[in-house]
Amino acid sequence: MHFFRKLARLAVLTILASSLYAQTAANQAEPIVTALSQQDYGRALLLLAPALKQAPGNAGLWTMQGAALAGQGRKQEAFVAFRHAIQLAPDDIPALQGAAQIAYDTGDPAGIPVLEQLLKLRPGDVTSHGMLAVLQYQQGRCADAVVHFEKASALFATRAPALDAYGTCLVRVKQLDKAAEVFAQSLALQPDAPRARLVTASVQLIAHQPETALATLDPLLGQHADASSLELASAAYESMHDTDKAVDALRQAILLDPHNVNLYVDLAVLSSTHQSFQVGIDAVNDGIHLLPNAAALYFARGVLYVQTAQYDRAQADFDKAYQLDPNQSLSVAALGLATVQQNDLKRALADVREKLARRPRDPILLYLEADILTQQGAEPGSHDFEAAMRSAKEAVALRPSLEPAHSVLAKLYLQAGQFAEAATQCRKALEIDPKDQTAVYHLIQALRKTDKKDEIPALLKRLAQLREDATKEEREQYRYKLVEGDSASK
Repeated sequence: MHFFRKLARLAVLTILASSLYAQTAANQAEPIVTALSQQDYGRALLLLAPALKQAPGNAGLWTMQGAALAGQGRKQEAFVAFRHAIQLAPDDIPALQGAAQIAYDTGDPAGIPVLEQLLKLRPGDVTSHGMLAVLQYQQGRCADAVVHFEKASALFATRAPALDAYGTCLVRVKQLDKAAEVFAQSLALQPDAPRARLVTASVQLIAHQPETALATLDPLLGQHADASSLELASAAYESMHDTDKAVDALRQAILLDPHNVNLYVDLAVLSSTHQSFQVGIDAVNDGIHLLPNAAALYFARGVLYVQTAQYDRAQADFDKAYQLDPNQSLSVAALGLATVQQNDLKRALADVREKLARRPRDPILLYLEADILTQQGAEPGSHDFEAAMRSAKEAVALRPSLEPAHSVLAKLYLQAGQFAEAATQCRKALEIDPKDQTAVYHLIQALRKTDKKDEIPALLKRLAQLREDATKEEREQYRYKLVEGDSASK
């Protein structure tokens, strides 16, 4: 982002011209300052070499060295020179400004403490507040950034990208009403930008302002409406209790984008909410006809079948969904093993085993080893399957509260035909995390093979409710991601 680049650079050059002369001996500084003011950076560096050799502890000379190097585009060397000046004179404003400018231009978080020091000396410097806000935003430090965005708001009035960054930070810290105001201000600067209109409406929906969101979307809802606009409009209509319009908007969106899985799922949730179960089933059937490998559609239809007490069909749909997407549990993602998430299981296993060699009783590493081997398709009786079973058992023994380990162990017991043991592990997982959909599903699978089948209908209802709740949360997260994605592209 370059919201303040020109403004900040002018400030730095101005203060260099006025201040550097006073910081050094007149006979040394005058020709150097003259060369800098004439943008003759090569000559300035030639003059600086003997001056620095004679007075290496002179902060003003190091600041001028930084300015000359920056003028030649040698930013990294310039930054080093400015930082050296700051070490010699922590309150050297020209050096602080020069270092801050380079860090800002390059998105270097090292500029954050520099700007914080600068603001201690000049707390009312709006440009420094703005630069600090952007750097903090880029580092995900939104709680800090919003304070400086607010203090630099006068600079943002005509800068849509800066307003979007500010608005995104406000969303992250849950100041939703203020975020909606800031995105509306950004939209006013770019009223013909459909993406900006969608993002603004999304924030207004997150902030529970459906009427305002509909007004924002109105220019996009005419003859040439697209599926994204109609999907947001449907959510707004439903929030306003106008279900007929919500359904109509979704149906129109599906006609425009028939391969969009989310639209069928939205319609299924809407149908379930208003107990129009067959309407939802028919809509999802259409989606499955076009998208026979979409796990989310089988989950959605399974939920609707549970609502109509068609438990055999619900079980069949949940089985199909888990067959298509066996990694439904969020446990692995929560642990954040990047290589697993990227489906590089071979590399992930090697990484985990390398760590286990150093920490053989680490329960999380043991769980991960078991989970990766399971994902690789280890068959009962194989060496890998036995290794997975041993690691999972040891993981739950070392840390009984490690819910994902219980889930993996349950899956292994299921594969081994040890259904009572699988059910026990599922129940332990659900004691720790009652929302674990995979544990509920595996418990249903285990109970099918025991004499406790009477529990299955209630568990199917529980799974359906968990899935429906998760779907609603996913729709909300989708709106957050729309905001995040828009600001990241600026």
